[in-house]
Amino acid sequence: MTTFQSIGILLSIAACSSWINHRYIKLSSAIGVMIVSLVISLALIALGHLGFLDATGVSSYISSIDFEHLLLHGMLAFLLFAGALTVRFRDLSSERVPVAVLSTIGVTISTFGAGTLYWVVLGWFGIQLPFIIALLFGAIVSPTDAVAVLGILRKVGVPKSLETKVVGESLFNDGVGVVIFLAISSIAFGKEITSADVMMALTLEVFGGAALGLFLGWVVFLMCKAVDDYVVEILLTLALASGGYVLAEALHVSAPICAVVSGLIIGNQGRDLAMTERTREHLDTCWELIDELLNAILFVLIGLEIFVLSAGSHEVLAGVVGIGAVLISRVVSVWIPMSLLSLKRSFAPRTVSILSWGGLKGGISVALALSLPAGEFRELILVSTYIVVLFSVIVQGSTLPLLLAGGSAECDE
Repeated sequence: MTTFQSIGILLSIAACSSWINHRYIKLSSAIGVMIVSLVISLALIALGHLGFLDATGVSSYISSIDFEHLLLHGMLAFLLFAGALTVRFRDLSSERVPVAVLSTIGVTISTFGAGTLYWVVLGWFGIQLPFIIALLFGAIVSPTDAVAVLGILRKVGVPKSLETKVVGESLFNDGVGVVIFLAISSIAFGKEITSADVMMALTLEVFGGAALGLFLGWVVFLMCKAVDDYVVEILLTLALASGGYVLAEALHVSAPICAVVSGLIIGNQGRDLAMTERTREHLDTCWELIDELLNAILFVLIGLEIFVLSAGSHEVLAGVVGIGAVLISRVVSVWIPMSLLSLKRSFAPRTVSILSWGGLKGGISVALALSLPAGEFRELILVSTYIVVLFSVIVQGSTLPLLLAGGSAECDE
């Protein structure tokens, strides 16, 4: 199957799923599209088992899609850039400490908490796996997904301070989470690495990515300021998102953080000082369409990934255990930093609850799980991750608006 044929199939499924969701289900776009694609996948699998359909062709097609490469080395550049375009510096500055702490210390606590709980509880059920592999699972499911949560927040409407905490953490913790995953993965699969190596890699990745994003964003800002043509300026932002991501990967700094920082520069200085109102309108429309399109394709792919899984009773049990481990560790990883920060500043009473339940997992976790090399525990981790993501997006995502409605009227004092 050619690349064009694959794109055509995915776009068709995404468009039909979006229509069904908008017409009948009426959930947030990401949740609705994933539910529809998941139902389609389950229906095709059922028809295959009943003998009405040969599902091997569909399974082969899904297996041929390199989800990990497509997301981590392609779509993520545009999705993070689009998300960062909507965040204002003044809002982020007022929440910079909670965002920084949650996206670094919080991710680390969640990684070790989820991994340890997963390892202990699976041991109670007689499923033995090395502790380092359990920590690897913790690293996979700890980063929150900006793509999954942004649509919900926009649809419901929440206080700006709370939205900035949730979105800011989700945008910045991807780079940190990927570095932690790579460090634990190196240890798990035989590469010698010290804590000093991890800290050096983390520092280089995070600060290097931020510095590169700042530099490239400023260059494109100056280029946009020198012209008044919305077509040229939008092309420059597309080049910044994609070319900056490619350059960051080539320089071995955090490409996700580079995309976020460059998006923040264009979304603030660029919009305010280098663009006319006409250009801003076209820029917003263009990037909103890109965001919605890639969002739909991403969650279609997550729904279709069920075709490549081999889930037995042990894997399903591990997935259920994973849900509990992730939820508990998420609460702890939010509660500890926010409790310490509350000694100097005041937060709305439901902040911890909303941040905990709103820490949705998405395509990044699935992509990291799929990047694991073949081995004894790969399928267990992959199925566990997939079940955690399904629960997170469908259950947490669909009920998050109810939680927000109950407490989102309260802002930070």
